Amino acid sequence: MATVTLRLTDNALRKIDTNAHLLHISRSEYIKKAILEMNQDIQERERRKRLMAASQLVRKESMKINAEFAAIENDPKV
Repeated sequence: MATVTLRLTDNALRKIDTNAHLLHISRSEYIKKAILEMNQDIQERERRKRLMAASQLVRKESMKINAEFAAIENDPKV
């Protein structure tokens, strides 16, 4: 496991210490959980973006197919 050093303002550190105390965990554990949660949040956002992009592609294809069926349904020769 690696060690990370970071600089925080005194105010930010006090808030971290207060919140860690409320959760009955160490400062280090609090920071670790915050980083892991942010990583998970970013992964989830990226996954949503990929799903939305795929959904848009499927939607475009569906609209083309619907237009083709509509043309066939309205064709008097059929």
